[in-house]
Amino acid sequence: MNIVEIKDLCKIYPAFRLKNVSFPLEEGKITGFIGRNGAGKTTTIKSMLNLIHTDGGEITYFGIPLKGHEKEIKQRIGYSTGTVSWYPRKTIREIIAVTKTFYPSWDEEACKKYMTLFKLEDGKKPIELSEGMKVKFNLMLALSHRAEVLILDEPTSGLDPFSRDELLDVFLTLKEHGVTILFSTHITSDLEKCADNIVYISGGEIRASSPKDAFMRDFGKPDETLEEVFLRLEKEARV
Repeated sequence: MNIVEIKDLCKIYPAFRLKNVSFPLEEGKITGFIGRNGAGKTTTIKSMLNLIHTDGGEITYFGIPLKGHEKEIKQRIGYSTGTVSWYPRKTIREIIAVTKTFYPSWDEEACKKYMTLFKLEDGKKPIELSEGMKVKFNLMLALSHRAEVLILDEPTSGLDPFSRDELLDVFLTLKEHGVTILFSTHITSDLEKCADNIVYISGGEIRASSPKDAFMRDFGKPDETLEEVFLRLEKEARV
């Protein structure tokens, strides 16, 4: 079942164009969103969150169009990026107290569960957290209001390999709990460990959207890694 549908999404900038982008997110699966910097990943994600005005297309969550139902939908989804900004000198406890006032669906038990799972201390301040712990804090806030869909834009960017592996284990645990994840990254080796599906964007257009195994079968060569397939496709596109 597809829990999110993006159909014919368009966005025109003076030097870049997102062209009829279409792909689904399958419920309870991790979808890797790959493409080089400037390919259109972040523009697509901002469109999915209604953070920019689009020039065409339709986005639906849970069978509900985003247009006209943004507030309702955003109660059920979460967003995280590799660059998380909070009040650096407020404690986690204080930030939680403010954040939960925006969500009628806030689940105190879930908050405690993910605080424990992510090894977060409520007396700490964001300025005292590592980059990996900042991302976990942001995920905890999203999951504490029972987010059913997580949209992650380069969440492992800038993290050391150990911290990245920790986060990938978290994503796999969330998938086991039925959470749907869109994972945008240029670190394709991360997706080899956790992705079920691959969406590949190049030059503002979707070049492939399929299960990871099918993507490797259709585009890969014997013994190539996902990263090697991606690099070769990008080189071929420039020829």
